[in-house]
Amino acid sequence: MALDKRGHGKDSCVGVEERLKFVCSRIVKRMIGKQAKEEGMSVTRRELFSMFPVALVPAILLAEESAGQEMREESGAREMPGKFAARETLEESAGQENAMPSAVYPFEKLPVRATNVAQFRDVLKGKLATGESLEVHETTLPPGGAPHPPHHHAHSEMWLIREGTVELTINGKSQQLGPGSAGFAHSNDEHGIKNAGTTPATYFVVAVGPGAS
Repeated sequence: MALDKRGHGKDSCVGVEERLKFVCSRIVKRMIGKQAKEEGMSVTRRELFSMFPVALVPAILLAEESAGQEMREESGAREMPGKFAARETLEESAGQENAMPSAVYPFEKLPVRATNVAQFRDVLKGKLATGESLEVHETTLPPGGAPHPPHHHAHSEMWLIREGTVELTINGKSQQLGPGSAGFAHSNDEHGIKNAGTTPATYFVVAVGPGAS
């Protein structure tokens, strides 16, 4: 037997309500009779209860309580989508306020960081309006140079080759790339890059996802 949200049998409750309506209708017709119809006699709820057998009163109250609960649940269900939509709107608004604004980054104004294996220019770093972390930098490698040994991380990474020839290795597979080429490493895929040419190699790195910023 199917149960409602309060554990009552749905089929039994429906049957009781239908039988109750029928019995109440018969009792009212008998006890009010012709005189009530002709004189338009008004019967209050208390007076109506006093006319019924005592055994019917709990059933009437149960039917009324069930109807009231259903109305409250329907009303709450109608209100919930609006509440969720309002909360999502507030969260989106907060994310957009903390997001990086539109901007330009002239090459000559990018700060330079140099190590014994590479030269770096940091371009941007922060959060997008859609919530993702984003980091972009430019790397220049000397011939045979590599910025780090092969590694992996949660964020995804893309390389945009500007000058020279690099060798990009992803999950053990290597490929040489020249100017205008691009490479992409999925989250947690092992990857490494090195200068495979005889001149300096320069490329942009675009990192997106957890830990990128």
